[in-house]
Amino acid sequence: MRTFNTNEMTQQFDNLFMAPARAYMSLSIDYSEKLLNAQLDANKAYVDTGIAQMRQLMSVKDADGLRSYMEGQQKVAKELAERVKGDADKVVSLQQDFMQKSQKLTEENVKQAQAAASKMSKTA
Repeated sequence: MRTFNTNEMTQQFDNLFMAPARAYMSLSIDYSEKLLNAQLDANKAYVDTGIAQMRQLMSVKDADGLRSYMEGQQKVAKELAERVKGDADKVVSLQQDFMQKSQKLTEENVKQAQAAASKMSKTA
């Protein structure tokens, strides 16, 4: 029967537990960063649009200016709806990418654990 030394046990522990945990944490951090940046970009665009609309409204001086402003609101609403859809699509894409990568990572870790278990049972 073969005995494991401390270095081998440490390496096995790292391979089976810590390395997968680090890989998943790295994936999670990358996903969180991308999601946060997407949200910040979207929020900035929405705030900028709102401020621009308030400034435009403040410049209205007469009935013609108000009519022109109101007509422009349809365009702004359409652009904003397109932006919201694009932002939602981006978040869905990020989530799908994260799920695919985390599933692949899990599958790889299961294979490694099975291989390690098989190796340990053969040496025992």
